[in-house]
Amino acid sequence: MKYVDCFKFLAGRRTEELVITSAGNSGQAWWTATRDSERSFYLDASMSLSTMFASGLAVALPKKRVWAFMGDGAFCMNPGMLMVERQMNLSNLTHFLVSNRAYGATSNARLPNSTSNDYAAIARGCGLTRIHAFTSLAELERGFEAAVPKTASGHTMVVLEVEPFSDEEQKLEQPPFDGPEMKYRFARALERETGASIIGYRL
Repeated sequence: MKYVDCFKFLAGRRTEELVITSAGNSGQAWWTATRDSERSFYLDASMSLSTMFASGLAVALPKKRVWAFMGDGAFCMNPGMLMVERQMNLSNLTHFLVSNRAYGATSNARLPNSTSNDYAAIARGCGLTRIHAFTSLAELERGFEAAVPKTASGHTMVVLEVEPFSDEEQKLEQPPFDGPEMKYRFARALERETGASIIGYRL
């Protein structure tokens, strides 16, 4: 399925979830689909840590649902994250593994063993049980409610097989925030929604 079309569909099904994107194409695609500058955190140079960042949020805010996007390029740098995710087994966290079989941020350089990697099987090998995989937008539309319910019994992983960005899509705008601005936008939004003290002072 088309990368951006997939993200536009997910954006349309989002309700109150907090969203964490990985470095590279997922941030571009989510920004294109949502223009959300407060309740989405666009990690830069995250090097496979988007789900670990999201896990911390999910632990701290158990009443909030958290979606974490990660490309398979990032996943291949640290598949051991699944062991941590399985042990934590957070029912309010959904890990979307966006598989385009390429390092999207580096002009679609191919991943090692790209045609054979089976991410759902790797997840099962780490003990995860709530795993869903979709290869087309039609499949995702039919299976979304079962894959990403409002309440889940444990950690959920969703593998999305998408096409790499085209040359034109590589030119999509990056989220236009530097790190400090992104931090404050996101933290202030969380303070308003949850009443938690994050920054340590009120404006």
